[in-house]
Amino acid sequence: MDVTHTQLAQGVELISVSTDKFKTGTLSVSLTAPLRRETATANALLLDVLYRGSEKYPDIQAISAAEDELYGLSLTPMVRQRGEAQCVSFVGSFIDDKFALDGAPVLEGAAAFMGELLLRPATERGVFRADYVKSEGVNLADLIRSQVNDKRSWSMRRLTEVMCEGEPYALDKFGDPEEAEQMDPAVLWDRYQALLKEAGVIFCYVGSAPLGRVERAVRDAFAPLLAPRPRTALEHTVIPAPKGEVREHTDRLDVAQGKLALGLRCGGIDLHSPEYPALLVCNAVYGGTPNAKLFMNVREKLSLCYFASSMVNKYKGVMVVCSGVEFSNFQVAKEEILAQLDKMRAGEFTDAELHAGKQALTSGYRALLDSQKQVEDFWFSQAVAGVDEPPEGLSRRVEAVTREQVAACARKLALDTVYYLAGKED
Repeated sequence: MDVTHTQLAQGVELISVSTDKFKTGTLSVSLTAPLRRETATANALLLDVLYRGSEKYPDIQAISAAEDELYGLSLTPMVRQRGEAQCVSFVGSFIDDKFALDGAPVLEGAAAFMGELLLRPATERGVFRADYVKSEGVNLADLIRSQVNDKRSWSMRRLTEVMCEGEPYALDKFGDPEEAEQMDPAVLWDRYQALLKEAGVIFCYVGSAPLGRVERAVRDAFAPLLAPRPRTALEHTVIPAPKGEVREHTDRLDVAQGKLALGLRCGGIDLHSPEYPALLVCNAVYGGTPNAKLFMNVREKLSLCYFASSMVNKYKGVMVVCSGVEFSNFQVAKEEILAQLDKMRAGEFTDAELHAGKQALTSGYRALLDSQKQVEDFWFSQAVAGVDEPPEGLSRRVEAVTREQVAACARKLALDTVYYLAGKED
């Protein structure tokens, strides 16, 4: 894959990934801004309202018909959080030209359609249509409230809120349900105008079209977005160590299985740090793969939990361990999870475990290249972070990580917060 980065204006970037591997093309346009309590809900609501109608396609029926004319173009409004950045995206997937009738160009039509929806919304009295704002606000509120139904994700969300209280990272990328339900069309319109002027803009294309054609399509379809932006990069607060004593927090819900989540600070290591590949391997050996210590020991050997895994947020320098545990096993499971971390710190992991962790990571990077959506998401995420290292480069750095580097990373991990999701009566 040939990847080209083009700066269309200050704060406006086009990433073009040229490949003949797929039968479709993918084009995304993303507006990126700091995650803030006062703007999170409006930002999250915007694209769903925009996807309800535009000047040329005033309702869902017209939009659907236009997508059908573009060989069944699939357009997805998306809210993505990358560290302390909130990113709202339209991601379009459409047939590659060589599969269209007579090789008709599809990219230009898809870009124009996306630009129409993003930049020329349906309005009334100079702002968004009230009925569109109301119905999509209710839908967003329902989505926010429904997150509690996935107890595993919910426990990680709550751990983050407790651990990172006062940091933007603790905020829900979808905002507040009550605010969504009560959103005023004029307030949302003002936020929309501000976002168009101030947000960073990232275009990402994955497909067979040459760079020159992709750039022309983007410039023609999104011309109003190509003005220079006041921001060129998004900063992420990386706190190297816990703020004080280890905090413990318990929520009680009507659940049959408990959730135990641990939040650790990574000693200031994030994706910009030289130690980042070693942190990835450390996580893979500790809890990031099915062959990791947490799974093989805490779950399989000792049967202390139903699942146990860890993950790293590369933007924030935070590691989260999540497990499903019987209420009566909370304490012993926590002690064993931390005991496995102590073994990592002491270098008590085998060469086979180290090799398996590296192999899982490098295999994941290779598999990423087989998915158009994952390729788009990878390069978009790299752009938000302000880096341009390809998956192959990261794989090489992972393979070069030593045992000593992994143990050194483990020694930098410090427990910050313990979260329990318990039953109402246990």
